[in-house]
Amino acid sequence: MNRINPLYIGVTLIVLISFISYKLNVVTDEYNEAKIEYKKTLALANELKSLENVYGDKKRIKKSLEKILNHSSLRGSEINKDFTKSTLKIDSKSINIKALNFLMGKLLNGTYQIRSMKIKKLSDLRVSLELEIKW
Repeated sequence: MNRINPLYIGVTLIVLISFISYKLNVVTDEYNEAKIEYKKTLALANELKSLENVYGDKKRIKKSLEKILNHSSLRGSEINKDFTKSTLKIDSKSINIKALNFLMGKLLNGTYQIRSMKIKKLSDLRVSLELEIKW
C-alpha cells in the first residue's frame, strides 16, 4: 500500500503542464507589449534627435541670424540687435513694411525659437518692432 497511484502522477503532470503553459502565455504577452513600447520609444528618440539637430546648433543659428540681419534689404532700417549668451533681442523704433516682411518671412520660415514679438503700426509704411529669439 505504500505505492503512489499512477492516476495521481498523471493529474499532477497535467496540472503542472497547465500552470507552465499559462505562465508562458503571460510572459509572451508581456514581451510583446514591451516590444511595442520599445518601438514607440525608439521612434520618439529619433524624433527628438532630429529636433535637437535642427534647434540645438547654437553656432549655426547665430550665424544665420547675423546673415539675415546683415542683408541688404535691412541696411536702411534702424535695427538695434543685442546678442546675449542665449538670446537675441531685435529692436527698431521705425522700420519699413517691406523690410519687416522680409525679416518676418526669414524668421518665421526658419527654425528659430521666437520667445516674444511685438509689432506696432506707426503709419501705413512704418512700424515699430520688438523681437526676442532664444537658442
